[in-house]
Amino acid sequence: MRKPFFECEFSEILLCKNELHETLNNLSHWMKDEHVDKSLVTRLDLAFIRKDPYGVVLIIGPWNCPIHLLLVPLIGAIAAGNCVIIKPSEITKNSERLMAEGLPSYLDKDCSAVVAAGVEETTRLLENKFDYIFFTGSPSVGRIVMTAAAKHLTPVTLELGGKNPCYVSDSCNVQNVARRVAWGRFFNAGQTCVAPDYVLCSAEMQEKLLPALREAITEFYGPNPRESPDFGRIVGDRQFQRVQALLHSGHTAIGGQTDAEERYIGEGPGRIAGGRGELQGGSPARRSPRHPARQPRLSSLPTAPTVLVEVQQNDPVMQEEIFGPILPILTVDSVDDAIAFINARERPLVLYVFSSRKEVVNRVLERTSSGGFCANDTIMHMTIPSLPFGGIGQSGLGSYHGRSSFETFSHQRSALLRGAGRETLNTPRYPPYAPHRLPLLRAATETKRRATCLLL
Repeated sequence: MRKPFFECEFSEILLCKNELHETLNNLSHWMKDEHVDKSLVTRLDLAFIRKDPYGVVLIIGPWNCPIHLLLVPLIGAIAAGNCVIIKPSEITKNSERLMAEGLPSYLDKDCSAVVAAGVEETTRLLENKFDYIFFTGSPSVGRIVMTAAAKHLTPVTLELGGKNPCYVSDSCNVQNVARRVAWGRFFNAGQTCVAPDYVLCSAEMQEKLLPALREAITEFYGPNPRESPDFGRIVGDRQFQRVQALLHSGHTAIGGQTDAEERYIGEGPGRIAGGRGELQGGSPARRSPRHPARQPRLSSLPTAPTVLVEVQQNDPVMQEEIFGPILPILTVDSVDDAIAFINARERPLVLYVFSSRKEVVNRVLERTSSGGFCANDTIMHMTIPSLPFGGIGQSGLGSYHGRSSFETFSHQRSALLRGAGRETLNTPRYPPYAPHRLPLLRAATETKRRATCLLL
């Protein structure tokens, strides 16, 4: 993927260390029995929640962050006391080999194992009965995992992603917005589930935002992002072809030139011409007889930051998660129109809003639903281990990070430890039943209302 060292250190190493340290710092507290309120009849007994491990957990990781998205749930599973089967993505072969060879050197082989497997082997793996399955990937594969889990009534956590909206209001610092949106969209060449997938803004804001985005992209990656050491690559040929096809939506304002021979989506201010394999200006991409079509190495499939405008709701780029360095911009008339647009679609993994007005931020927060929410920045919400991370609806099921990881992989076991004596206190509940015992039984077991509840 040619991920820049800086991005590797930040997303693959630092965030894993933070998760580990957060867990080690707090595990003794998280593990303690949680005592709960009791009724009058159980006042002399012990009532608590015990955190038990599920048993054997299966963790299936994705290819886009192949270390982070495998080790972070692994930390939570081990902390909760489970045995773990770890299945890295077969698409990122080097990372898969690193996990398969490295993890067994550090983990107890009686409690963990790494399975290097393709699609067929993974299908057979899912036929086994696990006590918990944690999957990160696409919604389509998530359905397959959930179907397999249902055969054994196995609980699951699904981290699936989706199309994350980013609303930019007219009241904001355009330069700051452009830098933060560009960083979030083009980090890891756009191959992150938390990237802003499309921007909603007014036509006036779009006119201001485009030059600011162009300036930010040039500042980050230079005049030719293809040569920048700070810009990654699409992971493989199939993914490259899928992302390339999404360029035939709207018009290209930044980037977007295509070279069919080198499979490059290059930097340039023009529009995409009509046909496939055409360059800016309509010149067909011709294949030199001296240089026949070649299959490039997966690590050399480049693409460049691209911004699309005049995008329609039914364009291909708006029908699926982009997972590449393409940012569509759609115009709306107001914040209410933006909210209506967001609510008419599947609930996203994260929703972004940029505004210097708190009332705008709160309006979007209160009137929408998403797995997570971040105002005036992108991606940074997932760097806080104490915040649960997860989707809702189409974007996922369950959450993890920090304490949420420990709780995800722990069974909340309720326990009541009663004394063997004091049988006189139990007599009112035994047959033969007598109506005059009900008031006494009710007083001993009822939960009393402490205060009035005002429904808004």
